[in-house]
Amino acid sequence: MRITTASIFVDDQQKALDFYTTKLGFQLKTDVPAGPFRWLTVVSPEVPDGVELLLEPSEHPAVRPFKEALVADGIPFNSFAVKDVQAEYERLTGLGVRFVQEPAQMGPVTTAVLDDTCGNLIQIAAMNAPI
Repeated sequence: MRITTASIFVDDQQKALDFYTTKLGFQLKTDVPAGPFRWLTVVSPEVPDGVELLLEPSEHPAVRPFKEALVADGIPFNSFAVKDVQAEYERLTGLGVRFVQEPAQMGPVTTAVLDDTCGNLIQIAAMNAPI
């Protein structure tokens, strides 16, 4: 058994696709009409046949209060691995991405948290080099 798809609820699929591809650097994998929405996935260009991130519409009535509670408490919905959090933070802030937590070392990892513009907080993280 393996994970093939993970979901993130987004307020606007096209806006999410634009953000996740042009800002975060993912690439479009699947875009199929699904009623009034789309089966819309992105993947890491480093692993194009890896896990797909489904940009899923936030239409279910339970989704909005769930997402709002996470954001209010500062809890990221997903975490993405990067090689260097500080470098990625600088690249993304240069592209206008808003961070709610600047890079911070937390034991063996460095993390930062950004706003994906679609109702979610996303953590980026990297393991620290041994001292």
